[in-house]
Amino acid sequence: MLGSTHGTLTTTSRPARVAACGEHPGPAVHGTADEQETDVSGRPLHAEVPDMERLFRPRTVAVIGASDAEGRPGRTVTAQLIDWAGRVDARIHLVHPTRTTVFGLPCHRSVRDLPEPVDVAAVLVGDPLPCVRELADQKAGFAVVFASGFAEAGTEGAAAQARLAAAVRGTGTRLLGPNTNLNAFERFRDDLDGPAIALITQSGHQGRPVFALQELGIRLSHWAPTGNEADLECSDFISWFAGRPETGAIAAYVEGIKDGRSFLLAADRAARRKVPVVAVKVGRTETGARTAASHTGKLTGADDVVDAAMRQFGVIRVDGLDELQDTAALLARARPPRARGVAVYAISGGTGAHFADLATAAGLDLPVLSSAKQDELHQWIPADLSVANPVDCGGHPVGDARGRRIIDALLADPSVGVLVCPITGPFPPLSDRLAQDLVDAAEETDKPVCVVWGSPVGTEDAYRTTLLGSPRVSTFRTFSNCITAVRAYLGHHRFTTGYRSPFDDAPRVPSPSAGKARALLRPGEQLSEHAAKQLLRAYGIRVPREHLVTSAAAAVRAAGQIGYPVVMKASAPQLAHKSELGLVRIGLTSASQVRDTYRELTDIARFEGLPLDGILVCQMIGRGIETAVGITHDRVFGPTVTVGLGGVLIEVLDDTAVRIPPFGEGDARAMIGELRGRALLDGVRGRPPADTDALVETVLRVQRMALEVGDGIAELDINPLVVLDRGQGAVALDALALCR
Repeated sequence: MLGSTHGTLTTTSRPARVAACGEHPGPAVHGTADEQETDVSGRPLHAEVPDMERLFRPRTVAVIGASDAEGRPGRTVTAQLIDWAGRVDARIHLVHPTRTTVFGLPCHRSVRDLPEPVDVAAVLVGDPLPCVRELADQKAGFAVVFASGFAEAGTEGAAAQARLAAAVRGTGTRLLGPNTNLNAFERFRDDLDGPAIALITQSGHQGRPVFALQELGIRLSHWAPTGNEADLECSDFISWFAGRPETGAIAAYVEGIKDGRSFLLAADRAARRKVPVVAVKVGRTETGARTAASHTGKLTGADDVVDAAMRQFGVIRVDGLDELQDTAALLARARPPRARGVAVYAISGGTGAHFADLATAAGLDLPVLSSAKQDELHQWIPADLSVANPVDCGGHPVGDARGRRIIDALLADPSVGVLVCPITGPFPPLSDRLAQDLVDAAEETDKPVCVVWGSPVGTEDAYRTTLLGSPRVSTFRTFSNCITAVRAYLGHHRFTTGYRSPFDDAPRVPSPSAGKARALLRPGEQLSEHAAKQLLRAYGIRVPREHLVTSAAAAVRAAGQIGYPVVMKASAPQLAHKSELGLVRIGLTSASQVRDTYRELTDIARFEGLPLDGILVCQMIGRGIETAVGITHDRVFGPTVTVGLGGVLIEVLDDTAVRIPPFGEGDARAMIGELRGRALLDGVRGRPPADTDALVETVLRVQRMALEVGDGIAELDINPLVVLDRGQGAVALDALALCR
């Protein structure tokens, strides 16, 4: 098991304590765990960590709008909250304007009549705003608002939600919801030990499969249903759960990310503590994004940016709820790997080959076992069967002592970090013996033992009792879920080993380049190529030698100073696609060509109605690999940096990688490594390798620009950025900049 044994959220059920006047829960703590420090953009560098102890372990609970009226929805909710307060040993206050008792317990007429501040107030009324304001005045710890009809319902609802958020802002009271539910107050099993899964969902029903893992013996510690996130958001709970000693993994169902920087800081906090975060994030498609917005009123953000953000900070993104539960369960329970190799042990050559094919395609390493290990295995496995990995035992050895010896031998191999045994269907009594041997072996090793039980029935004793009864064996129902979980497990530990937070090295003080760059920005306008290149020069990004001229004679003089051959281009603030209009000429080798080209370019511009600020006469750069580097502005995460293959290829192939500042050199190199066309930079068909170091340096300089002046840039596109041969650098031949 990971970590030590801790108690769960709930205690043995007992009647709720009705508070007596004069009792007081003591002071509330709502500060942050980390000092507030900002980067050069003014954004925080540490996650704010609300103290959620009062929410999950309150000493006082109030139910506003309590009811025991038959047939009313408030009756069930009130009863559940009273029961929950009893289980956590909290004093209970009920509030109803006209009732003196509910379920036999005394009622107060209003929030203002409460005799003491409360830790958790469940607001059951249809118009929660007045109650929330009163709770904030009374210094309540948390207000939980169940009512719907807010941001998910359109513009008016969004305005109403904003008023709710404003009611608690700066008061010390925190708001959960609106449009949330009772998941935080569920009855959790308290007879399970070991590391636990902490669950976060924006849609309560989507957490049910993970919650049900308790019936398979997997511990859950908390469930945070965040709803519309008017105040508290998913990131707050990730940050708090990551600091809990019982948390083995965090599982999240996310419809939208409220604040991109908060999400990154929360993920960073989890990565620093090596706590895995597994998430389903909807919005991969336009339909999914639209549905999420109508459900919780959330901005989903561009999915490629969300995907990059999660990958950048180690959040494991999965697609299905079944993957969420299986992956979180393995990550919560398995110890760190001692090796990266996966050994596949099967009773059938076909089963082993099938699993190995899928696992290898997914990027798992199935090392060929050493000759000595294969000889050892052949003591118990017929010589005509393959034991190189996957290992095919032929079936019969699992029925006697040979089966356990084979398992032990595989687990003892230093190249093996994970053992997977796919069982496509039961074949008692041999499968019963195999299941027991796997469980017994798992108890004596610190390496994960994974079993795929492929039977569609799932009622077999070997599955229901032997495998699911073991806290050391991770059992899956499909090959794909097993492979997804094992890949995530190995990937998480690879990521967190030696993890260094990019926020530690983020610049705090603006560079001299920032002032120069800001002076060039023109709010709401697109800069000319010449002005955009000045922006690049301010950050030390190499551009060709060039002059902006306004006469043919000046063009000839400029060409002479630069040196032939030259390139000539029209330059204007709103001119984006010069080549398509015939406003670019390359390879000019004489004064007469330059003079004639000047007249041709100005004639075309006049015909197209383009007001030029001049003609650029540019140095002609030698042959290289065309790439593109840019800045875009995501509505959730802010400025992002993109790199890809350049020229027309960027539109045809869509071969790009994205990161969100701040990031370091390692991430810049990883971006380049993600490109499908990465081999072009390594040199193909006899060409020498390109200067990848220069490309990395350009990406980092663009990132610094994004941090320092990204709030003023809607889009920056350096395309093409020609990467020359190794040691010769990279040159930005063209640039487009659109100011916010």
